[in-house]
Amino acid sequence: MLTLELRITGRVQGVGFRYALRDEANRLAVSGWVRNRSDGSVQALAQGTPEAVEALVAWARRGPPGSRVSDVIVTARQNAQACEGFEIRPTA
Repeated sequence: MLTLELRITGRVQGVGFRYALRDEANRLAVSGWVRNRSDGSVQALAQGTPEAVEALVAWARRGPPGSRVSDVIVTARQNAQACEGFEIRPTA
């Protein structure tokens, strides 16, 4: 199982980014979570097969209609606790 943390910047809040990311993660059978950050970015944790997680990262680089993604910073996470399903978490 591959676990990656994503930090997505640009016009990514107020455009349904979290909901669209959750829907795409569910479609790809990726577990984890997504939340807005107080600095205007979106943070996500994605767990699954390498192919599915990389597909979600590729989707995040485009985002949903109405968003303008400037950058996606991807960090591998070792020994991360396994997630069940994919949830939207409160802003941090």
